[in-house]
Amino acid sequence: MSSTTAPYGTWTSPITAERAAAANRDPQWVWQHGGTVWWAESRPAEGGRLALLRARDGGEPEELLGAPWNVRNRVHEYGGRPFTVLDTPDGTRVAFTNWADQRVYLLDPEGGGEPVPISPEPSTPQGIRYSDLLAGPGGTHVWCVRETAPGERPSDVRRDLVALPVSGADPVVLTASHHFMSAPKASPDGRHAAWIAWEHPRMPWDGTELCVAEIRDDGTFGPHRVFAGGPAESVCQVEWDGPDALLALTDPDGWWNLYRIGLDGSSRNLAPCAEELGGTLWVLGWRWFAPLGGGRHAILRSGSLAILDERSGSVTAVENDYPVWVPDVSASDGAVVSVAGGPTQPSAVVRLDLSTGAATELSESHTDLPDPRYLPVPEERWFTDHNGHSIPAFVYLPANPEFAAPEGELPPFMVHVHGGPTGRFAPTLNLNFAYFTSRGIGVVAVNYGGSSGYGRAFRELLDEQWGVVDVRDCATVAAALAKDGLADADRLAVRGGSAGGWTSAASMTQLDTYRCGTIMFPVLDLTGWTGADGQTHDFESRYLDRLVGTLPEHADRYAERSPMNHIDKLGGPVLVLQGLEDPVCPPEQANRFSAQLDGTGIPHAYLAFEGEQHGFRRLESIVAALQAELSFYGQVFGFEPPGTPVLELRR
Repeated sequence: MSSTTAPYGTWTSPITAERAAAANRDPQWVWQHGGTVWWAESRPAEGGRLALLRARDGGEPEELLGAPWNVRNRVHEYGGRPFTVLDTPDGTRVAFTNWADQRVYLLDPEGGGEPVPISPEPSTPQGIRYSDLLAGPGGTHVWCVRETAPGERPSDVRRDLVALPVSGADPVVLTASHHFMSAPKASPDGRHAAWIAWEHPRMPWDGTELCVAEIRDDGTFGPHRVFAGGPAESVCQVEWDGPDALLALTDPDGWWNLYRIGLDGSSRNLAPCAEELGGTLWVLGWRWFAPLGGGRHAILRSGSLAILDERSGSVTAVENDYPVWVPDVSASDGAVVSVAGGPTQPSAVVRLDLSTGAATELSESHTDLPDPRYLPVPEERWFTDHNGHSIPAFVYLPANPEFAAPEGELPPFMVHVHGGPTGRFAPTLNLNFAYFTSRGIGVVAVNYGGSSGYGRAFRELLDEQWGVVDVRDCATVAAALAKDGLADADRLAVRGGSAGGWTSAASMTQLDTYRCGTIMFPVLDLTGWTGADGQTHDFESRYLDRLVGTLPEHADRYAERSPMNHIDKLGGPVLVLQGLEDPVCPPEQANRFSAQLDGTGIPHAYLAFEGEQHGFRRLESIVAALQAELSFYGQVFGFEPPGTPVLELRR
């Protein structure tokens, strides 16, 4: 195929905004029960709700709950495992949380009837939430985390571990050992329960405790003992290994490794290595490993599937066609099931037979994928700053088989900043990126200092340095791409959502590296983003103690780093995108930031989306955001993207 010569940014592409938005159907929350695989799946065209599906004995996927059912919950405001499958005295049932009222419902998957609520109706809408659902002993109860919001501030929250009788009787409080807890797991003999817990001001990747308690005759828990973890050790997953021992992912040596921990107090690292076999517990219910039997365990090593062998003390990669596996791992009959994907492969529920290597995709395949030639394959690179600090990043060059740029022209580039900030970017298929790269705009996704996946020491580079290290690392990568002749130094943009929105705004007010920035559902005023001030939710209300410093002694630092206070230093145009129902980064800050931009002469636009929370789920919102961002870059960088609605910029 001969190519047409045209400037970067003006290329036409079959990857429309609608096509990119519709591809956001990623499956999640995989569960195995009785030979059937269950999962939830996003429906952008249906308001972004989560549908419940299953595949029986390798059969076709079957959707069990149609609209308006939405299998999500609000615990920690990021949600957690929203369903479980259990064998009750009346047969197999599915217990799930429903977004609209946050109650737990019981569904007979074979009976064809409507789901029945088994948790009480709260006195205020969504005032009681449940998450991390698991089957209790005997299948008569659902064990889970209950979150009650009795106060006016978002941080006024109480949590308990509770048992919900499947009969719909009153909930039973099992324990309330800490402010934050994961759902308890019963030992095989039903004598003990184990869970993970932590307290403010720590986040779960800073320090958690592995708690074990006896189960009393009435089903409640006795006093707990702590078997692992602490203020500077993070347990991120625990499973029982017989009645008297546990398997736990924890990081006493700075790397999440797998340990066997006995109720007699013994502890052994099963395969010591300076590698991450666990991860950050952003949502309750993630699973990085699953026992296979015979001293072997399926485990994720920095997101790739591997086998940990206790006898040899080794961790060995599993050859397969899916470079990235999601922490939703389960195993049975010699096969591993989870969500997996790659740079050119859409995420799917995958069953991998470890004896044959055969992989079966259980979820519905994406039938509207573009020609792979329009999909950029990222190159993982490590960049080095002037202090010798290494910065990993994934570089996506423009890719379109129908077009080539004029000789000598360099492409505009977007520096993508992931959220968290204690998160990471993983190179899975991203049609939102391809929407830009197929039009001639490059993307680089930076795992700046503080990101997860590279050990505790790398995570702690951001301690009291948020707004410094992240800003510096992203700018270092951008400058290196320009120096290497891969990017146009005069057409660089920074963009990100949540914590990435913070870094984008901070970059635009601190540096002259970027011509413009896209700031999505951001933190803009650190002083306001605390539990004491009431503007953010409980889970992250003390996050800044570590990222910036404690208050009130570091109040000046909070003010100095906040982009809200430095609009006069803004280095160029900005586009702000915000969900109006966001409980994590409430719209108040974006509203105020945008209002202060009016009359400054700085070109800017502010789009606020009804019905959206933290991140965009609805097809129409994703479409509008993508088109606005492309038009924004065209106006700033000096090109006209064909067929794209023009975004109105205010001054």
